[in-house]
Amino acid sequence: MSVFVIRAFTAVTCATLLAASAFTQNAIAQTHRPGEFQPQVGQSGKDVIWVPTPEALVDRMLRMANVSANDFVMDLGSGDGRIAIAAGKNFRARAVGIEYNPDMVTLSNQNAAREGVAEVVRFIKADIFETDFSPASVITMYLLPSLNLRLRPKLLDMKPGTRIVAHAFDMAEWMADETATVEGRSAYLWIVPAKSAGTWSFDMGGTKVNLQILQSFQCIEGTLQRGARLSPMTGSLRGDEIRFSVPDGQGSRREYVGKVMGDRMEGQSGSERWSAGRTAK
Repeated sequence: MSVFVIRAFTAVTCATLLAASAFTQNAIAQTHRPGEFQPQVGQSGKDVIWVPTPEALVDRMLRMANVSANDFVMDLGSGDGRIAIAAGKNFRARAVGIEYNPDMVTLSNQNAAREGVAEVVRFIKADIFETDFSPASVITMYLLPSLNLRLRPKLLDMKPGTRIVAHAFDMAEWMADETATVEGRSAYLWIVPAKSAGTWSFDMGGTKVNLQILQSFQCIEGTLQRGARLSPMTGSLRGDEIRFSVPDGQGSRREYVGKVMGDRMEGQSGSERWSAGRTAK
């Protein structure tokens, strides 16, 4: 990529981030007390400039992720803390914000106390690329595309069913499971898929066949082998739920729905139960 293209992309990205900076800065100024650190929209950070997510989009993002009191939310690059605080205040979730700027961390903890959620929402100074996300059931973020892609392998290794919701930028080939637009701004939701690729010994009603699955993020394809006969299969994953279909030999396709549990799967097709064990990855 040429230097000109890189600079042009950066300029466009920054312009997108700063589109509503004047309005947002006025709103922020009204919420801080004299003597408190006051962040400036567009201020430099370790990996990205700071531009807060509008409150209406924060609410939509958390609703997309179906956040509840049973969730533990981690906000990556938490800024002034608004997403984590909203998760605790409006959805009763536990939340942690990861922020590199110590002044922002102090401000966020002050904001959490002011909103009455300091017991369930806290903020820590840390590098998002060195943070353990595994305890979280929901990840929220507003980062640049390149940072999303750096995080993508780590996010894909999280527990199946973990919900990831992002403001503005996607994750390239990993297509979002859901998108939304609020006041001209985009939000994306991904649900971490189980790892189903490999060879499976598939058993339905005592009849055993081989199932070969190839996986690309939440999309799957492969073959079901009955003796010398190979039938193509296609399907998808949503967390640990797997759905696929194969031709039934009569001009239609037979649907299978089940759950992936490590190296085992089980589910139903019509009125029949099926199970499978992975024999190779």
